[in-house]
Amino acid sequence: MFRKTLQRMADGVRRWMWGRNGVDTFNLFLLFLAVGLSLVGNILSRLGPVCTLVGVLVLLVSYGTLVYYLFRCLSKNLEARQREERRFRTWWTRISDRQNRYYRCPNCKQTVRVPRGRGKICIKCPKCCEKFIRKS
Repeated sequence: MFRKTLQRMADGVRRWMWGRNGVDTFNLFLLFLAVGLSLVGNILSRLGPVCTLVGVLVLLVSYGTLVYYLFRCLSKNLEARQREERRFRTWWTRISDRQNRYYRCPNCKQTVRVPRGRGKICIKCPKCCEKFIRKS
């Protein structure tokens, strides 16, 4: 009896979430960011009068992040959410890539990846063949 009720509830939630964005990588990042900011805000708000104000501001930012997380989960505008996810993954790849540096071509704005630690190098854009010198 109880199992059937839980199954019906799960089916109802599945039907309600149909066509919505749900949880993706960017949403998980936002959730962990909101939890981390909430912890920092709670710790800061207990330290003293000046830190209390900073702690409250950090808590407000964490609540805003959590609201944005919920907005993204329940959004039916899948195209816009996928665009945001793609931008986040590009940013995250650049942040976590320790072996390469990324530059923009001054002529066509194409992103060019070069290996780190090579000193000053001449970079040739693969799109427009513009050459520019940067430190890697």
